[in-house]
Amino acid sequence: MVNRRGRLVKGLVAGAVVAAGLSALFWLGFERTIRVEGGYSNHPDDLGGETMWGVTEQVARAWGYDGAMAALPETTAAAIYHAGYWAPLRLDEVGAVYEDLALLLFDVGFNVGTGRAAGWLQRCLNVNNGGGRRYGDVAVDGHIGPETLAALGRYAELRGDAGEAMLLACVQGLQVTHYVAISEARVQNETFTYGWLRRTTR
Repeated sequence: MVNRRGRLVKGLVAGAVVAAGLSALFWLGFERTIRVEGGYSNHPDDLGGETMWGVTEQVARAWGYDGAMAALPETTAAAIYHAGYWAPLRLDEVGAVYEDLALLLFDVGFNVGTGRAAGWLQRCLNVNNGGGRRYGDVAVDGHIGPETLAALGRYAELRGDAGEAMLLACVQGLQVTHYVAISEARVQNETFTYGWLRRTTR
């Protein structure tokens, strides 16, 4: 899907079919997130400038798309979502443990960055390990790797299905705190605060 320099291969950017090899869980997350993000936007209060399907012009150009933003194909957006957000967060593996957690981390990662999404999960795992008695702390490095996945697996073994709701609440609490902080820091962001907070209630 991605070439050595991390850009989408030319055929993919051109709107080639990208469904092959992508999980049903990814497509569910993609559909949910673009429903929130909507279509074309160029709001003067948005630092991202022109966006389509939530993809900013800067991101689209970095991934090799050179057309008009209003014409960005949904298939190209899906490829960017998967290669830039879903795959780096290893969400198929997270989803094998907790599907709703994977969907939340995907939306968080797309909206505020994969580093924050991974870091918030790591922090939530660490404060739920009983001071290291249940499993060891993981490095809060903003990257989901084997250590984080192992801790998540151990957490799930101990807490079962009910544990997912607690992790969701923990991550969403950090998400709300982030939205409040950036809205307080930049008054123009208050244009979007209500919509951002709605993301935490789905």
